[in-house]
Amino acid sequence: MFDTKIVVVLREDLAGWQKLNVTAFLTSGIVAQAPAVIGEPYRDAAGNVYNPLSVQPIVVLSADQQTLRTIHGRSLDRGVTSSLYIEEMFATGHDAANRAVFAEFAPETAKVVGIALRTDKKIADKITKGARLHA
Repeated sequence: MFDTKIVVVLREDLAGWQKLNVTAFLTSGIVAQAPAVIGEPYRDAAGNVYNPLSVQPIVVLSADQQTLRTIHGRSLDRGVTSSLYIEEMFATGHDAANRAVFAEFAPETAKVVGIALRTDKKIADKITKGARLHA
């Protein structure tokens, strides 16, 4: 049905609130990169209008730190633009601070807690190999 796949991979040892927070932030990056993934507004039987949602499913996976580092490297090697959230961003309070702390780390030193990408299905599967469905 879809040629592309949207995947979010979370570090498995995050607290519940962190998993939800990171998923929300990373998904917003996918939408910013590919606005076409958003459909039409929803309307209920009473005529109330609700925000549009993604037109395609989003797969949520989990992985340990090393697997996340590998997935991050694969996405860079393949030139797939991703959304990335690092551990140090939990200690900031706004977007400018997030970008400032993010800029302090290179791929080899970043403590990745989540990554999201949208690309061809087969490429997405190759990049995220080693991650498993989030439970």
